[in-house]
Amino acid sequence: MAKLYFRHGPMNSGKSTGLLQVAYNYEERGQRVLLAKPGVDTKGAGEIVSRLGMNRSVDFLIQPDDDARGVFAAHAAGDDPDALLEHVQVPPVACLLVDEAQFLTPAQIDDLFRIAVLDRVPVIAYGLRTDFRTRAFPGSARLMEIAHSLEELKTICRCGRKALFNTRRVGDAIVFDGDQVAIDGADVWYESLCGNCYLDASGGRLLS
Repeated sequence: MAKLYFRHGPMNSGKSTGLLQVAYNYEERGQRVLLAKPGVDTKGAGEIVSRLGMNRSVDFLIQPDDDARGVFAAHAAGDDPDALLEHVQVPPVACLLVDEAQFLTPAQIDDLFRIAVLDRVPVIAYGLRTDFRTRAFPGSARLMEIAHSLEELKTICRCGRKALFNTRRVGDAIVFDGDQVAIDGADVWYESLCGNCYLDASGGRLLS
């Protein structure tokens, strides 16, 4: 039986790099993969961008109101009107890889589960578990509830301890207020901290 996997970790834990490596491994063996990410993630536009400098275009974006399983099915069959493979016989999809899965809705996470179980296509979703206020993203919370397999990807804090939390920075200042989604870019960036350093920065509060 195909499974839904959730590989989660804080910023800079190698999630996008790992996804691109998995895609390479499948394709090196002659198998077809599809890459997707949520449309709300505007970093890199339609690309998966690794902090090591690697990038690759996604096969499709999942918009907030999309039926994720339906969008997947169209691309898997080569029937998408914008796809180069339209009406061409294509091999079956060996794996669906989803980056920034925390930005998907719980209903779309349920669609990923159906793709794995009903369509028999393994789905590997990569994403953050919690936001800069230590709150679970809705998509991540649903993945923690229903994924067949959970794998933590690790990175280190500035102090050398294991990083657990994501802090949002505007310039040099750490901020604890704002919308849950603010894409890493020119004005906003993120730093992964251990529990000690997070509590030190927040004045001892876990802002849940």
